[in-house]
Amino acid sequence: MGWLTKDFETAPCEVEVSHRFDSLHAHVKFLNGAVINPGDEVQVQGPPVMAPYGEVIREQRIARITRASKLEQIWTRMTGDFEFMELCEFSFSEEVSL
Repeated sequence: MGWLTKDFETAPCEVEVSHRFDSLHAHVKFLNGAVINPGDEVQVQGPPVMAPYGEVIREQRIARITRASKLEQIWTRMTGDFEFMELCEFSFSEEVSL
């Protein structure tokens, strides 16, 4: 990996979405041991996983990992503490179904 180039890889993963009173969460577990580093981006392929209230849904999917360049990794480590709140912005789908 170079200072300015990005690498891509795919990894099998399990998506868990919980929509219960005591737990509202979404987790992605990589089944091949892939590790995410600062600046990397992960996009899970397929339609959104929707859990009805009171349920936990688990589905196996493929994730596309975009590896940050070395320069992006350094920048992310340097500025990560100052931009922590941006990490709290999540998007589980591109559109809302009506």
